[in-house]
Amino acid sequence: MTQQPLVQMRGISKAFSGNRVLENVEFEILPGEVHALMGENGAGKSTLMKILTGIYERDAGTVFVRGKEVHFKNTKEAEYTGIAVIHQELNIIPYLSVTENMFLGKELTIGKTGIIKYKEMKTKTREYLHRLGIDIDPDVETGTLSVGQQQMIEIARAVAANTEVLIMDEPTAALTDREIHALFQVINSLREQGVGIVYISHRMDEIFEICDRISVLRDGQFIGTKAIPETNFDEIVKMMVGRQLGERFPERVTELGPTRLQVENVTSKGSFEDISFTVKQGEILGVAGLMGAGRTEIMEAIFGYRSISSGKVLIDGKETNIKSPYEAIQHGIGFITEDRKNEGLVLGLSVRENFTLTNFASVSNKGVISAKKEEDFVEDLIQKLHVKTASQHLSVKSLSGGNQQKIVIGKWLGIKPKILILDEPTRGVDVGAKKEIYQLMNELTKQGVAIIMVSSELPEILGMSDRILVIHEGRVSATLLRNEADQEKIMQAATGGN
Repeated sequence: MTQQPLVQMRGISKAFSGNRVLENVEFEILPGEVHALMGENGAGKSTLMKILTGIYERDAGTVFVRGKEVHFKNTKEAEYTGIAVIHQELNIIPYLSVTENMFLGKELTIGKTGIIKYKEMKTKTREYLHRLGIDIDPDVETGTLSVGQQQMIEIARAVAANTEVLIMDEPTAALTDREIHALFQVINSLREQGVGIVYISHRMDEIFEICDRISVLRDGQFIGTKAIPETNFDEIVKMMVGRQLGERFPERVTELGPTRLQVENVTSKGSFEDISFTVKQGEILGVAGLMGAGRTEIMEAIFGYRSISSGKVLIDGKETNIKSPYEAIQHGIGFITEDRKNEGLVLGLSVRENFTLTNFASVSNKGVISAKKEEDFVEDLIQKLHVKTASQHLSVKSLSGGNQQKIVIGKWLGIKPKILILDEPTRGVDVGAKKEIYQLMNELTKQGVAIIMVSSELPEILGMSDRILVIHEGRVSATLLRNEADQEKIMQAATGGN
């Protein structure tokens, strides 16, 4: 007997200001299945889920929950029916305890007195966490926990609300390998309890490990659904982009020049110690390591955002004393941060304004911005980076994650950098946009740019790096050539092995 779906979405269409973003889309979730929703950035995944959870009103189509047609007006109605979302940006208040976060807005009180029954809430919190195999002190301040642990609390909170459908948006984007393993154990536990999970991610390896089925959207249209055992990476990529993508990583032809950046015995107290490495013109140095190893902190110190206690940094053989990002830019260093929304972009500004944030000299005459220069400068970058936007004046927050990432990268191209630091350059970016970013990296290295790429994705490190620097607990634990490196060697060094 066929299972009745927990959720069925039929013929869903949606347009914004005449721009159709979904057209006749189908999607369903069965009890106890993990269903991946995939597509390039801008394919319509988020819009479809916002319609399901009552954030957006659909223009056409029907939504059924357990066979009954529903029309949610807001997220509260969706939650009441058993549908919850765990967003990429977690909804945790860091200064409250785990218990207080678990019951936020749903506190248990003595009658109508307003007196909170904290002891009972604490007991229930422990029960919910235990049910998922999570060992966290209910009294601990949530902000002191890792991102992975905070995510577990969000999941436990959803389970406490008797959630039957759980939507996970890029759930592993900021997690360590150990935390991903723990998350998958919790997902399997929820699966056994009959919870249906919508899993939105661009990490193909994870999807094939944890999911049961994959549904693909492309340009707002439903392309199809495939069972995991009956498909493969290449077929899903073709469904997503409408063409064969070829190799995941473009071929690198490396022509190295002189040493561009030399870091000698650099220490920043409390963050990292005795770091030494070099990067040559035209080289991509991959930097691997577990989250919290000190990778980002090292890059921030080179960029002048973090103070250096001792050691030397040389650019083109000359010692520098960079004490601010402004000085780093003057020395030809660009830094694409891992947190594009909080550090890489100004979400309230337009595409044009974000592109020119670091490029006033290129678009101005004697300190006065030239509208014509600015327009031509931005249009050139939009074309070069294949940014999908209706207008230069569109708010950058309305773009997909992949297009936002291209703008973060593009704003540094105008300074014609000598050294470009890329911290998690493809996080939350679809496979098509990833390859475009890789091709751009190759183009830059052909022009003599030295690139440092920090990444938690080992296939990316192995596929794009000429050499690999591995960081463990604030120290260099290994330096590997591309032809001698593999995932096992990198992980062994990253975890402190020889």
